[in-house]
Amino acid sequence: MPLFKTITPNATTQVYIWKVEEPLEELSQNVNLTPHCKARFESMKSELHRRGFLSIRHLLHAAGYTDHDLYYTENGKPHLHDGKHISITHSYNFTAIIVSDAIEVGIDIEMQRDKILRIASRFTPLKEYRTLANDDAVIRKLTIVWGAKESLYKIYGVKGLSFLQHINVTDFDFDDQKTDAVINYHGNQSKYDIDFLEFEGFTCVYALAL
Repeated sequence: MPLFKTITPNATTQVYIWKVEEPLEELSQNVNLTPHCKARFESMKSELHRRGFLSIRHLLHAAGYTDHDLYYTENGKPHLHDGKHISITHSYNFTAIIVSDAIEVGIDIEMQRDKILRIASRFTPLKEYRTLANDDAVIRKLTIVWGAKESLYKIYGVKGLSFLQHINVTDFDFDDQKTDAVINYHGNQSKYDIDFLEFEGFTCVYALAL
């Protein structure tokens, strides 16, 4: 069971990251899906997506839950029946969840790819990052910013929320491995702590409500 990493951001919050290496048959063992999740699983064409989906059920087990403890609202946001907060992410061969007893949380994993240079203007003012030494550094920073905004979008859960117009991530140094962010939406302001880590060409970002 390749539980890749666990992180404890605070006394009531845990992050679990899985590296998906097992075959589908192994990941299927001891996993009992709800009818809703079984239907979702069976509709997946990609084996990588299927393996990622099942690995998340193993992450739930690591956190003390089963698939039957999880449910989704109409907008697709996951919740736990016991009232704790959860967020889920999947990118290629990495999956992760974050669970908190007390605060709203969001998490995102992204592969670091040069494609992000082409879409950057849709979610952040690119000129802010052109002082960096090279494209690799820009890609890393943009991936962190995108992951932060994706995590915040998962928390906020409102379709009209704009990454570019409504979410601001404070600039940061890579060595800090953290920053903060603000959402301003229809006159309401909310603040968040942002933490990030990089591994094997991927970036994981998670957001904690203040």
